[in-house]
Amino acid sequence: MNAPTTPVLFDRALLAQRQRRAARVPETFLLDRVIDDMTDRIAAVKRDFADVADLWTPSGALEAVLATHFRTFTRLTAPQNGDEELAVTPQSLDLALSVLAFQFVNDLPGLLAQIRRSLRPDGFLLAAMIGGDTLTELRQSFAAAEAECEAGVSPRVAPFADLRDVGGLLQRAGFALPVTDVDRVVVRYADVFGLMQDLRRMGATNVLVERRRAPTRRATMLRMAEIYGERFADQDGRIRATFDIIWLSGWAPHESQQKPLRPGSAKASLEEAVRAAKKNE
Repeated sequence: MNAPTTPVLFDRALLAQRQRRAARVPETFLLDRVIDDMTDRIAAVKRDFADVADLWTPSGALEAVLATHFRTFTRLTAPQNGDEELAVTPQSLDLALSVLAFQFVNDLPGLLAQIRRSLRPDGFLLAAMIGGDTLTELRQSFAAAEAECEAGVSPRVAPFADLRDVGGLLQRAGFALPVTDVDRVVVRYADVFGLMQDLRRMGATNVLVERRRAPTRRATMLRMAEIYGERFADQDGRIRATFDIIWLSGWAPHESQQKPLRPGSAKASLEEAVRAAKKNE
């Protein structure tokens, strides 16, 4: 029986092409914010890391900020085809970092497993990816406009992972002490076309394999903008765009790490706690 194949959601060659084009006039407000947060999070980890790799961050901005902080810093660029193999020697890294790249990975469980193998015992992964309700306003507005103006709805915005899914994937990949949290960023624009221009500048426009290849009709685009303004504008007329940044971290297992208690090993039971509370009433 053949093993199931991972569905290919993203056209990675098109993604690479658009990110190269975006690099000429980059729009980095979101990337810069996340890199600043990553710098603070690394500083909060009371560990010295020697050998570090940046995994597929879509610019050299992370390297420019952090490279001098470690003995070695290697920047790995994302593959431009369907191959998502991580070119890292097993157990060669103390720290793996990634900013705003994992949301375009077809096989995220496989990539996390590769990262886990690349880390030395007690090595650390810290990454941030787009997820959750990111661009929910744009997704809803396009769907409503296409339902009115086109012969059906086409995929426009990538299906993003949620917080619980990502935590489960870290555990599945064998990471110890996995932690996930979300940072919601709401950006306001004069209109939806300003948002779409920023997405193009970030190289983050539609790269879904199942995207509609024909150009969007002008009537559909105008109706989408109208719906967006009706549903997601503030009192001053400016529209809102949501970006959910999912943070994920985990450690390669090591005997020195804190271990969870074995089932049944607690020294006090819930029943005893309830009895004590009743006596104090």
